[in-house]
Amino acid sequence: MTTTDQNATPPAHAARIRTFHPRRGRMSDRQRDALARLWSAYGLEIADLDGPFDPTALFGRRAPLVLEIGSGMGDATAAMAAADPDRHYLAVEVHTPGIANLLELVERHGLTNVRVARGDALDLVRAMPAGSLDAVHVFFPDPWPKARHHKRRIIQPAHVALLRARLAPGGTLHCATDWAEYAESMRETLTADPELVDVHGDYAPRPAHRPVTKFERRALIAGRPIFDLVHRRR
Repeated sequence: MTTTDQNATPPAHAARIRTFHPRRGRMSDRQRDALARLWSAYGLEIADLDGPFDPTALFGRRAPLVLEIGSGMGDATAAMAAADPDRHYLAVEVHTPGIANLLELVERHGLTNVRVARGDALDLVRAMPAGSLDAVHVFFPDPWPKARHHKRRIIQPAHVALLRARLAPGGTLHCATDWAEYAESMRETLTADPELVDVHGDYAPRPAHRPVTKFERRALIAGRPIFDLVHRRR
């Protein structure tokens, strides 16, 4: 993998390959109300971005920024942000009920350091300044298990180069999955990047700061082990 292009923008045809599968889902009245009331204050429509992304303008203050790619229902993001008030958390999701649920959690817990973005996380990352992220979290992304779909996986060389370029020196890329084959692919991809250092030299012990989600509990009940990988930018 080359590291000379700090923008690490893939060819146009590659950018059109989605790493996510949009899902429809019913929203409760509570979630629908939260979305209607809170989106204008806490939401960001990625497709509407015009020019470079300014995190200071979005949050109203300057602080280290954590990017959560695929925040699901938002429980883990809200818990981590509540325990880490000195950093900003920008959660990216495409599932509308999950976005609405996180907004409701933000209001319920009075979180001022969370914003929610809707759309393709990679498009958002491309609009970010180099070195602007303190951490990137990619927890339980779609494993795209069929070989013909592996090109859709978010943890692959071109995407990792892009994410790493947006990390500040010393910033961390933390991935987690319950899919063993994807975990090994992740590890190979991350260790192949010459500007990333494997913090633990292997799979990481389960970090205490990553909350256990309902998805993870279901995986454990089904007997699937959980793999964490933590790499730091040199």
